Amino acid sequence: MPHSSQSATRLATLAIVGRPNVGKSTLFNKLIGRRRAIVTDEPGITRDRLYGEADWSGRRLRVIDTGGIVPEDKDEMPAEIFRQARVALDEADAVVLVVDGRSELTAPDIDLARLLIRSGKPLFLAVNKIDTPKLEAGAENFRQLGIRNLYPVSAEHGLGVAELLDAVMDVLPKTNGTGATEETITVEVPHDTHETALEHPSREIAGLPGTPIEGEGTETEAEGGRSEDARTQRETRVAIIGRPNVGKSTLLNALTATDRAIVSSTPGTTRDAVDEIVERGGRSYRFIDTAGIRRKGKTKLVAEKLSVVMARKNLEQADIALLVVDAAEGATALDANIAGYAHESGRSVIIVVNKWDLIAKKKEDEQVRRATTRHRGGVAYRRGSMNARLAARAGSGNGHKPADRHVYEEELRQGLKFLDYAPVVFVSAKAGKNVDKIFELVTQVAAERRKRIPTAAMNRFVHSVDFDRASVPYSRRVKILYMTQAGTSPPTFVLFTDRAVKLHFSYERFLENQIRRVFGFVGSPIRIKTRARS
Repeated sequence: MPHSSQSATRLATLAIVGRPNVGKSTLFNKLIGRRRAIVTDEPGITRDRLYGEADWSGRRLRVIDTGGIVPEDKDEMPAEIFRQARVALDEADAVVLVVDGRSELTAPDIDLARLLIRSGKPLFLAVNKIDTPKLEAGAENFRQLGIRNLYPVSAEHGLGVAELLDAVMDVLPKTNGTGATEETITVEVPHDTHETALEHPSREIAGLPGTPIEGEGTETEAEGGRSEDARTQRETRVAIIGRPNVGKSTLLNALTATDRAIVSSTPGTTRDAVDEIVERGGRSYRFIDTAGIRRKGKTKLVAEKLSVVMARKNLEQADIALLVVDAAEGATALDANIAGYAHESGRSVIIVVNKWDLIAKKKEDEQVRRATTRHRGGVAYRRGSMNARLAARAGSGNGHKPADRHVYEEELRQGLKFLDYAPVVFVSAKAGKNVDKIFELVTQVAAERRKRIPTAAMNRFVHSVDFDRASVPYSRRVKILYMTQAGTSPPTFVLFTDRAVKLHFSYERFLENQIRRVFGFVGSPIRIKTRARS
């Protein structure tokens, strides 16, 4: 899936480019052995560049998938995709141009071939969709592009990919202690490589004939099931989640100080999960920008449905979720629904109120005044409007920003009551304001998520709690004999009780609040399980 940091050597890099819908993402998935990129029959699915890592003949290489390139198209989205592809070309040691072997040669193919030939980098032509020997003769027609290294392939079935890779590896610089020039960089590799055939130094690639490709992502591990040592040895994984068009990609760019993700005012711009590693203060953070999650009835295209599925998978593989909320709209029902995904999956949560800089302006905005239904003391007020309530309670134009934030947070938590443990940070991702605070909170929340309390301390805690204060029906009350923390990430506690009965919701809530009062666990959900004494 996403990438991880390897600072010892620079991996040789292969970029895959081509016009839309020629099979670039299918080839990319085949090379890395997993369904990292969304693949459908709809053109223009991939937009941001995607990274993965493959192993061939005992050598590793980094592979970059790019969006469909139409060099002469000046519209916003094609131009942004082309900009992203140029970054990939600059990083690449070799380039594979993919064309559709079942269609005629097109003007975008010719323009792109000329551009790549001028770059001077080793260039290979993969004529894709050659699924049978009968079609191989037609691949020769593409020699008109002037690219000497032509290989007929079927990315879907893995045919011809081995020959292509043999030729690519011959021109790539050797790495990993075999004559490479060493330099410190951040590169991208699959997350759970132990579940694919790519980690073995062989000539097999998962997905080529005889080696099945892995499914999207990996199976999520049981709550608290991941070993703590494994967690501390890798980076903190942070998924950026939220509705479409709330500023998730802008936030990723602000956090990484790059133009890693395409940013557009068009909702649903991000399709594939885009991720980047940030090294800061001796710690490693992997930020993953996910596609905006819509209501089920609102997703019509197959790509949109798949992107929502992949967004949830990326969330389930993260440690922390940054729930991005549009400050101008407040917490909507869909925000609460998305937050519920993070809470139920056991992810720690930080609520990021984005576009906060627009709130002060909107208090005096003429458009808001026209939308009001009544006035109190000369201050515009509209029922149900977050901005109007801020204006009414904090005053208009009096500079009481701290009061504004306090009022806003009250309103926000009313809509997200089950996330009362989640810290709230107010930012402007576009302007880069208060983004550093996110790093502080991520570090704090990650530590709280992995915190373990000794059993002796837990038992002292149990004896100090006045359980008579819990508003629970008498028939549902239990006597807690002792308590232990059974796991972390998320913190999981086991109560040993005098009888087998499911804890009443109020009793469990009361106990959770008492645990938080004494031990913290800021930002992390708490799981409580019961076990009757035998």
